[in-house]
Amino acid sequence: MSTHHSSEVGGLILRVALGLVFIAHSLYLKLVVYTLPGTAEFFASIGLPGVLAYVVFAAEALGGIALIAGVYTRLVAAALIPIALGATWAHLGAGWLFTNEGGGWEYPALLVVALLVQFFVGGGALAWRRSPRLGSMTWKRA
Repeated sequence: MSTHHSSEVGGLILRVALGLVFIAHSLYLKLVVYTLPGTAEFFASIGLPGVLAYVVFAAEALGGIALIAGVYTRLVAAALIPIALGATWAHLGAGWLFTNEGGGWEYPALLVVALLVQFFVGGGALAWRRSPRLGSMTWKRA
C-alpha cells in the first residue's frame, strides 16, 4: 500500500468516525437523552445563552452528516473545532477523565485534536473534491 493511498484511507476512516461521533452527540445525546430543552437549560446553567444549544445541535448534526459524506471536509472540521473547544471548556471543572461525574475534558479535547488532524489531512478517499477544470464537485477515489 503506497503512502498516498494510506493517507487517503486514513482520512476517510477519521472523517467517518468523527461524523458518527458528532451525529451521536447531536441526535442521540442532545435530542433523545437530554432533550433539546434540557440541553438549553444546561447551557444556561454554565452561563451560555440557552438558544446556543439549538445552534450546537444543528451544527453537530449537519457537520456529522457532511463529514460522513465527505463534503467540504476541511471547512466542516474547522467549523466544528469551536464547538469541541466549547465542550472542553464546559467540562473543565469535572477534571481530566470523561468518566468523572459531569464528564471530564479528555474526550472533547481529543475531538479538538482529531478535528485539527482532519482539517490538515483533508477528506481522504471517497470525499467530494472541487474539480479545478470543471468547477464542480467530483468524487475522489483513493
